[in-house]
Amino acid sequence: MDRSIRLLSDLKRGQKGMIDSFTDYELSLKLLEMGCIPGEPVEVIRIAPMGDPIAITVSGYILSLRKSEAVFVRVRITGADTD
Repeated sequence: MDRSIRLLSDLKRGQKGMIDSFTDYELSLKLLEMGCIPGEPVEVIRIAPMGDPIAITVSGYILSLRKSEAVFVRVRITGADTD
């Protein structure tokens, strides 16, 4: 996998990227309806104390996702943080 592509569930607070693709068809339909469209910028803004759920900004609003949902979202990291 491209080093700049990560799972949304693996991003840390403050990391930014662009939605690249989804790996689950049914969940992708739900996320597309909520504005999670490939090419859309995202940023992780909060992570719950136990790591679940996570809050992201996307399409101008804050969306909370379970880690079990975020593992199906591939994100292309933007900026210098591609390690």
